[in-house]
Amino acid sequence: MMTVVEARLFKRILFLTQLFGIFLSFLGLPLTGHQSYYSSTEVVIPLRLPEKSSGMEPPGWISYSLKLGGQRYIIHMKIQNPFLTRNLPMFTYSDQGSLLEDYPFVQDDCYYHGYVEGDTESLVSLNICFGGFHGLLEINNTAYEIMPKKFSTKFEHLVNKMDSNNTKSSISSLMQDNITCQVELQKTGNSALKQIGFEGWWTHVRIVEFVVVVDKTLYEHYQSNDTVMMSNLYSVISMVDAIYDVIGIKILLVGLEVWNKKNPIVVDDVRKSLKLYCQWQVLNFLHRLKHDITHLFIYRHLRGLSGIASTSGVCDPIRSCALVTFIDRTLNLRALGIAHHLGHNLGMNHDDETCKCRYKRCIMDISNPPITKFSNCSYNYFWSHTAREARCLMENMYTKDIFNLGHCGNGIVEDEEQCDCGSLQHCAKDLCCMPNCTLSLGSTCATGLCCKNCQFLPAGEVCRKQDNICDLPEWCNGTSHTCPDDVYVEDGIPCNVSAYCYEKRCNDRNEYCRRIFGQKAKAANTNCYKEVHSKGDRFGHCGLQGPGYVKCENNDALCGRLQCDNVTEIPHMKEHSTVHFAVVKGLPCWGTDYHIGTRLDDFGDVKDGTECGQDHICIRRRCVHLSALDSNCSPTFCHRRGICNNKHHCHCNYLWDPPNCMVRGYGGSIDSGPPPKIKRKKKVCYLCLLLLLVLFILLCCLWWLLRHREENQEEPQIQPTSEKIDEALSTRASSVASQSLPLSRIASFLTSRTSSIKSVK
Repeated sequence: MMTVVEARLFKRILFLTQLFGIFLSFLGLPLTGHQSYYSSTEVVIPLRLPEKSSGMEPPGWISYSLKLGGQRYIIHMKIQNPFLTRNLPMFTYSDQGSLLEDYPFVQDDCYYHGYVEGDTESLVSLNICFGGFHGLLEINNTAYEIMPKKFSTKFEHLVNKMDSNNTKSSISSLMQDNITCQVELQKTGNSALKQIGFEGWWTHVRIVEFVVVVDKTLYEHYQSNDTVMMSNLYSVISMVDAIYDVIGIKILLVGLEVWNKKNPIVVDDVRKSLKLYCQWQVLNFLHRLKHDITHLFIYRHLRGLSGIASTSGVCDPIRSCALVTFIDRTLNLRALGIAHHLGHNLGMNHDDETCKCRYKRCIMDISNPPITKFSNCSYNYFWSHTAREARCLMENMYTKDIFNLGHCGNGIVEDEEQCDCGSLQHCAKDLCCMPNCTLSLGSTCATGLCCKNCQFLPAGEVCRKQDNICDLPEWCNGTSHTCPDDVYVEDGIPCNVSAYCYEKRCNDRNEYCRRIFGQKAKAANTNCYKEVHSKGDRFGHCGLQGPGYVKCENNDALCGRLQCDNVTEIPHMKEHSTVHFAVVKGLPCWGTDYHIGTRLDDFGDVKDGTECGQDHICIRRRCVHLSALDSNCSPTFCHRRGICNNKHHCHCNYLWDPPNCMVRGYGGSIDSGPPPKIKRKKKVCYLCLLLLLVLFILLCCLWWLLRHREENQEEPQIQPTSEKIDEALSTRASSVASQSLPLSRIASFLTSRTSSIKSVK
């Protein structure tokens, strides 16, 4: 039994503990329940940086500076791409147990993603919905949680350094019905599984339609406040989306259900509860809302576990589920727990000693550490199995509705809105649009390429100029603020001696080589292509297949990676890119490799549409005949007075009108909008007149020079002739005299000669 002294001492200790907790709360510091996850805490003041006067900063980006650990960092961020579906449904229950469906308001302009300047591996995921930064920072391989400091008047924030070496984290559990996946990976031996640089090798972005169910314990933790609960959940899902963005996966929240009255299943035994939840969602939720993966969030201890999930369950309704606890975990740790168990759903097992990332442990470690990086094993698990077999992630790749909840003020013009200027601050600067999403008095438009000073641009005004020889211009129609769809020259149309237009590009091997290796570079010999691409490595291949590369057949060798010759300068390569050099039959071969995870343009691959033989082009690493291109348009169809566009319609030359360039007009196509109705031939006539005038002056000068030359030459030609005649007469006279001819005959002869000479003169 406790003595009176002990009782008094206990009361004092309890009072001091409560007082200390109030003191910490007043200072804005974290309570002791979460301190075990932090190694240090700093107070920082983020400073907003002005926009660059040079205008080089992309629109929509904002920058902040903060001093952390004695070093100043600059954070660049912009509003996050949508991670909530349009008209997000929220299901709840009435007191009688009836299902209720609502579409709550979602503030979607306060979630930001970004990066830290100078750190290509950094991660920034913040929300500013409540007047400060709250979220996740990862700088120089160190994770931080940032939150506003309570009661601060100086915009102070607490930055907690998350301890990646903490061994007291809750561990994760998984359910796997078989070990086929593990056995197959073990058979790969020394494959990409053991390569550290496997990060980001994805060719397409895959979208996971995600559904969240909140159980009664978690709902009560939020004090049954829907607004607070949804704000917290959206922040968590935003961070999960940022974590998976690195590997090309988009997390899209498509539905939310709240067990606000009671739990329809018993949440006690972990494995049993997961099976019950998976069965419940198949019977009660799947028919209501299509989804790929669903998680049940709870607020109770799971015997030291952070959660449990089915491995490789995506696209299998009975196994595409997980159970995650929020208890005793910060906002960031909740996001990391969800990301970890999503990894299990996507086919990622727990890491072992062979798995590596930039930390000692990775996000799929069994201890579920505060790490955002995936290991090489996780990449290989996903890429070798789920990425190719999970058809549900691919079927709707281009048809997913990934727009946020529609409402006036989100900056997106939606149904029944004339315009949308966004926030009140933006609307105050907009002369064309009112805050109620209607046009201001006298305005006909607010945005668009064919809108200027709140009015439609006149018909014939160019709104999209021609970029290159394989592009076509577009003009405004005078009655709309939008510019016509971007059209370009039809695929397969020649653009120079040995190149064809394809997807708005003139695909010239020589030009591509010059872009990489300088102006003197040119395409390499065919033997170079065949030799390099016969190996099937990162410098020469015809695509990926599983963890390896595909060798090129001889017929397709010109469709692998670009090979160049006559290289005089080595380019400055970006990160994860390498220059390759080889000698084939005495000829130099220069090329580059590419790391898909960088998400930069691959300037070293052979683009689709590049010539690979007479009337042949490369399509998806294969050399095919031009006849493979589907088109019912041709120069004869356009009567050789125009060119076909990518919609297989004639884009007519000036003086001829669409659709078939048979009627005189001003050019263009049925897709380009009306070109300006100007008589361009007048400009040509003025030029012709100028040329004719110059030519006339030159001809006059030439005529004068020739005439002057002839006059100068006439006099010298006559004078020698006269002298020769006089000399001949003298000689003749001497001859006659020597022969003692009669004087009468001599006189008669001289008289006749003199008459002839006069006649000549």
